Formats: sequence, structure tokens, C-alpha cells
Amino acid sequence: MKKVLLLMTGFTIWSASLFAQAPAAPTQNANTRFEQLGPTLPTPNTFRTASGAPGKDYFQNRADYDIKVELDDANQKIIGSETVTYHNNSTDELPFIWLQLDQNLFAKGSTGSVTRTGAVNESGMSFAQLQNLTSVRERSSQQASDKFGYHITSVKDTKSGTALKYTINQTMMRIDLPTALKPGGTYSFNVDWNYFVTEYYGRSGMEFFAKDGNYNYFIAHWFPRLCAYNDVTGWQNKQFLGQGEFTLIFGNYKVAITAPSDHIVGATGECQNYKQVLSATQQKRLAQAATSKTPVVIVTQDEAEAALKTKPTDKVSKKTWVYAAQNVRDFAFTSSRRFIWDAMQTDVYGDGRKIWSMSFYAKEGNPLWGSIRPAWLNTHSNPMAIVPSNTHTQLLSPVMLQPVAAWSTQ
Repeated sequence: MKKVLLLMTGFTIWSASLFAQAPAAPTQNANTRFEQLGPTLPTPNTFRTASGAPGKDYFQNRADYDIKVELDDANQKIIGSETVTYHNNSTDELPFIWLQLDQNLFAKGSTGSVTRTGAVNESGMSFAQLQNLTSVRERSSQQASDKFGYHITSVKDTKSGTALKYTINQTMMRIDLPTALKPGGTYSFNVDWNYFVTEYYGRSGMEFFAKDGNYNYFIAHWFPRLCAYNDVTGWQNKQFLGQGEFTLIFGNYKVAITAPSDHIVGATGECQNYKQVLSATQQKRLAQAATSKTPVVIVTQDEAEAALKTKPTDKVSKKTWVYAAQNVRDFAFTSSRRFIWDAMQTDVYGDGRKIWSMSFYAKEGNPLWGSIRPAWLNTHSNPMAIVPSNTHTQLLSPVMLQPVAAWSTQ
């Protein structure tokens, strides 16, 4: 035992000595306040002026999405099909297009998992850094089978149904078009895919509650999305490493989300078929929320807890929630039978335009969330401010939750 302790002590001393010998990174303070932007910004041209304002030829390409997706709760799986209409507003012919496949960050051997460096230094490491050592991203490089990541099952021309040639390079996919897409032209194609939902990783994933055997799903990074194309760098086709997110282009979304019949589904935009998915009581509460000055609970905690006891055992009890969003950059949704749901509308702009503010959260968030939400609304004119940052139920913070909100204009 003494030998073991001596060995550990010796290792600690040697490690500390090694860290002490490592040179500190130099601090560069020059030009941090008054550096000119000449070498940083691109040369002014017809696309971008010297003032930074858009030039006469400035463009942004667009992509419109019509998506049908099913949440397979029994297998924690997403099964999707999308029709994408891409608008080439640039002055260039495009022989191919690039899409982001963010879920491939969790595929076996992904660049994002094998290139991450450690965070141990002479000051030790934080609890969050320690947790990252066993995160789903870190484990993906050692998984026995390639379970996670996208499984692309079909890529076809929308009109002809002809299969399109495509190449997947980890988190990027290039689709070769039958003919180059001319400036001002549009092209539509279909993609079918599926993937297994990972545990929650800060932007997306699932959270399992062993006590009642149910999941909360927070679904982002979930569909093949068009990369941005611009006049400076062309296609943005760099690998997604999970440390930040690339810009996305604007478009219109119509998304039909099929989930177990007792799930509550919240999403970007506005639901188009509440009459088909809500009970008469829930519809009445939602109507009250439209004119209420305080949040109205659409699904109560008692109702959410009752759903846990009566969840359907068959796989055919499903509902499809249809959401639409206009001129947005991205689309996310959340789903669970555990959700409490409250809502109200707020005149954010002071001009009569009402914006829905909705929150979906598990009972673990109460009584904290239920009590602070009205107070937030009384002191904040912007309903976006009422939603806490992305947190979820954790071992050391049992009152934390993952509220997901959707805002839309009417």
C-alpha cells in the first residue's frame, strides 16, 4: 500500500513539474482597440460596399422545406422525408449544392470526436470538462457499431423521381445536379433519412427519466439543411465540429410532426391544426391565452402526470402536428408526454402585432418555473427573455429544466 501511495505521489510531483515548465502563451495587446479593418474585410465590390452595406448585386440564396417527420418513441429514432426547393439568387451557375449533416458529428470516428483535445492543465479541470470526457460525442469514436449519425436512404429529383448522385463527407453532403442551376433558377429534390436520437448534448437530444420510463425530446440539428453560398467564400462546406454553428439561409417551412398520441409537440412557427390534435378543453384554454395578460396553462401538471400512467402501449396511437414558419433560418421541435404547457400573447412591438410566447417543461421545473414565469412577464417587454438558457434536468440541479419556446407573429 505504501508503494502504491509513493508511486502516485511521485507521479503528481512529476506532472506538476512538467506543467510548470510549459511556457505561457504570449498575450497580444497590440491593435486590439484601433486596428484598421482593411486586411480583415473583403475588397469593396458590387456585392459589398466599402461602408459594409450590401451592394447592388448583393444576394442571399434561399431554401424552402416541406418536411414529414416521425418521432419513434419506442426506439428513440427520427424518421424523416423532405422536399427542398432551392432558390439560386446568385450570379453564378451552380453545378452542385451542399447540405449540412450535423448528426454525423456523432458517427463513429467523426472528426469532431477524434480531434477534441483534453482540458487538463495546472489549474485542474472544471466539472463540466470532466463531464465532457464521457459525453456522447466523446464516446462516439469508441462505439462498437456505427449507430448514431444520419442514414441517408434516398436522394431524388422531385419531378422525375430520378436518383441523384451524392457524396457524403462526414458532416457535409454534396448533391450533383442533373444540369447546372442558373442564376435566378430554382431546383427541387427529395431526401429521406433517419437517425437515432442521442442523449442531450446542449443543443439537441433526449432526456430519460428512469422513474416513469419516459423521455423528453429536444430536436435540433435534425434534418439535412442547405449550406450557405456567398460571393466571398462560395459554399460553406467546412466540417461541423460541435464547437459552434454555421450560418443558415432563410426559407419557408411546412413541417408535419408525427408523435405518440399523448405527446405534446412544440415547434418553430405556428401550429396549423390545433383542432385536430388538442382536446376541446385545451382549445378553450388556448383561446383564452390569446387575450390573457398572464400565462394560461394549456396542459396542467396533473394532466401531464396522468399521461404518464395511461401512455399507449400500441404503436398506432399517433397524432400529426403541422407547423408552418415563414422566412426563418432554422426549425426545431420538442415532444414529450411529460410536458406542462403554458402560453400567452404579447404586443412586443407596441403596434398591435401579437407574438405567442409558449413554454413546455417537465414537472421537475415546478414550482420554480411556474412561479417565476408571470414575474418575468411583468418586468420584461420581450417574451424571448422569459425563457432560461438551455439547461436540462441534472443530478446536481434537480429543479433545472429544458424549456423550449416557439415565437411567431400574427
